[in-house]
Amino acid sequence: MDTTSFTKKSIGVETVEPALTPPPIATGETVFAKKPKMAGGKKSKKRDIPEGLWTKCPSCSAMVFDKELDENLKVCPKCNFHFPISARERIHSLVETCAFEEMDAEMASVNVLKFASYENKLERDRKATLLKDAVVTGLCKIGSHRAALGVMEFGFMGGSMGAVVGEKLTRLIERATEKDLPVIIISASGGARMQEGVFSLMQMAKTSAALAYHEQRRLPYISVLTQSDYGGVMASYASLGDLILAEPGALIGFAGPRVIKDTTQAELPPGFQTAEFLLDHGLIDAIVPRKELKSQLIEYLDFLTAGVTAKNAS
Repeated sequence: MDTTSFTKKSIGVETVEPALTPPPIATGETVFAKKPKMAGGKKSKKRDIPEGLWTKCPSCSAMVFDKELDENLKVCPKCNFHFPISARERIHSLVETCAFEEMDAEMASVNVLKFASYENKLERDRKATLLKDAVVTGLCKIGSHRAALGVMEFGFMGGSMGAVVGEKLTRLIERATEKDLPVIIISASGGARMQEGVFSLMQMAKTSAALAYHEQRRLPYISVLTQSDYGGVMASYASLGDLILAEPGALIGFAGPRVIKDTTQAELPPGFQTAEFLLDHGLIDAIVPRKELKSQLIEYLDFLTAGVTAKNAS
């Protein structure tokens, strides 16, 4: 039987289909089979988005234009999530233009305990933050009020408190006491700096003692808690304010939730160690969104410094 063709029958008509066997290939001739194109198989070109233009919110997963985020003081316009912010940016958002007089800007930590790799980490974070250590201190003007302001930089070794941080804050508080100024410290810290051992732990007592003398002069101290505040910082000056404020969603405590859970072998309540949980349980006095912090500080200073102003006037 001939397999190269077959007859297709229809009513009254006979047609012969063409042979299915391909024609013979001439010797030496190369033939490449061409893959058939599928309909709609055209690949759409992926749009390249340049880096540094958009940021994904870790809370709501929305893509936020960086310029919009900066104008909103690093607060997500969709869900109000507060991104970390540098010490310089925070100072710029609070004080009046050209009203910040920085103190002890050149004071820097040394590796007194010869801790391995500590010097490398210090150098790395100095380049990354353009700061000598994890706090910026100085005298400033907020609204019509002169004040002593200290702002911690979480990007510098997690805002940990070593000898320099403790010394700078102590000098700031003592200067405020001499000049009858209120003190505002904005904390963002993981606690005492382990690379400095007992020297970092001594800063807890030193800063607390300076605040005790400040309080004896009936001068106000406002503590603002942001991002995360733990360990020796939270166990000392951060929790000693006449007013203790916090940003929404800030994590606050002495030890982390995992350590507490493993130690107590108990289930922790929902929202444990968040600013909202601690406000309900009386540890902090108010939760203030970042965009409202300056106006709220002015209002609090109006009230807290009324007696000081009257004393100075007399």
